[in-house]
Amino acid sequence: MNNVKVCHFTSAHKSNDIRIFHKECVSLAENGYEVFLVAANSEEKKVNGVTIINVERPHSGRFTRMFKTSKAVYKKAKSIDASVYHFHDPELLRFALRLKRSGKKVIYDAHEDVPRQIMAKYWIPKFLRKIISIVIEKYENYVAKRIHAVIVSTPHIRERFKKINMNTIDVCNYPMVKELVDYTDWSEKKDEICYVGCISEVRGINQLMQALGMLPSIRLNLAGNFSTKELELSITAMENWKDVSYYGYVDREELLTIFQRSKVGIVTLLSTPNHLDSLPIKMFEYMSAGIPIVCSNFPLWEEIVKNNECGICVDPEKPKEISEVIKSLLNNPTLSNQLGKNGRKAVSEKYNWDIEKQKLLEVYENFNLND
Repeated sequence: MNNVKVCHFTSAHKSNDIRIFHKECVSLAENGYEVFLVAANSEEKKVNGVTIINVERPHSGRFTRMFKTSKAVYKKAKSIDASVYHFHDPELLRFALRLKRSGKKVIYDAHEDVPRQIMAKYWIPKFLRKIISIVIEKYENYVAKRIHAVIVSTPHIRERFKKINMNTIDVCNYPMVKELVDYTDWSEKKDEICYVGCISEVRGINQLMQALGMLPSIRLNLAGNFSTKELELSITAMENWKDVSYYGYVDREELLTIFQRSKVGIVTLLSTPNHLDSLPIKMFEYMSAGIPIVCSNFPLWEEIVKNNECGICVDPEKPKEISEVIKSLLNNPTLSNQLGKNGRKAVSEKYNWDIEKQKLLEVYENFNLND
């Protein structure tokens, strides 16, 4: 590799985003690419071979980000004059064909099935969601068909884009083997469970808090940001908030510490079109930490859990069922230990970034950038 210049750019994610920076950008840098990452409100520095470029963004709402910040990020990215441009947000689609016309290789990284995701967006009036979803899907398809490659985060999203662009590949957001948490013996832990990630109604926080209320002497380690201030006020006003250790947004080191403290990992997202076929990173991070998981009984998730014997599926709408399963795991250390070890083994053998990054590298190598 002759130091081919690559530019990843994002207007919606942090510069230390796990998928964008720690997995994709660092993997490319380790394989000889000259990698730049343009992101809003970032500290400009070079770390792990990746040069991070900042774009200032005023904190004035998502619409400012979607229109003004995205344009500023695009302009900064274009000024780098890279050979490959790899972008991570639907709001940046409008710049993709401009980059292609200027002779650049262009990759769209679809982290979510956006048209389906829109159907659960609380800030979009319900009567508009279907219309917006249809428009977004048509536009996303139009651009995706005309660029060089589409990288997606799940096989389900791959099947959708494969019909539009044959150069579509799923690069799943699985944990990095080097981050496998040092196994903590069950006997050294207290009766604590954990949930990490965005905290929202559609991700089951209300049902989880109700389940916690049925579990005296059990502590919930909760990490992540609340989707709205109103929800945060509502949840923190609950009587059993006293049984929650709230960490807010945490870095990787703090996250691993939470896993080491916890006996069970919760991922009881509610049933939405976007969730049903998703592969939430938190599920596989729990597994990598040797923690048995309690997750929603979606067919795809049930298949993973049953085939790997790493947890128990529940109806995410039923707090009583959630609480009973958590209690049964806490009361059965032999079973829980084995479920945790099974999950850890599955991650070390197949659900890991070392395998997925080879697919990412293949996309870049197929561009023949050194010819």
